[in-house]
Amino acid sequence: MCMIVTEAVPPRLRGRLAVWLLEVRAGVYIGDVSRRVREMLWQQVEAMADDGNVVMAWATNTESGFDFLTFGKNRRQPVDFDGLRLVTFLPEENKT
Repeated sequence: MCMIVTEAVPPRLRGRLAVWLLEVRAGVYIGDVSRRVREMLWQQVEAMADDGNVVMAWATNTESGFDFLTFGKNRRQPVDFDGLRLVTFLPEENKT
């Protein structure tokens, strides 16, 4: 199982993802693809996401049962905590 969530990405990337995965909500794609296809999709994300942000999660044989990658600016940042992937929040920027 693989899931990709996009935010503020160009329509061409959304169309490319929809070829391989089912868009169950706006910007949320799920499917059961091979590792090779998953890696190809991530290359497409890196090449076409522009200023948007994307997270991809997939089932794997780890302690948590899944792994994930992120692309683009987002307050949520992945961190490794003794081999367990967690998410931390960056502080909000001061708005003056």
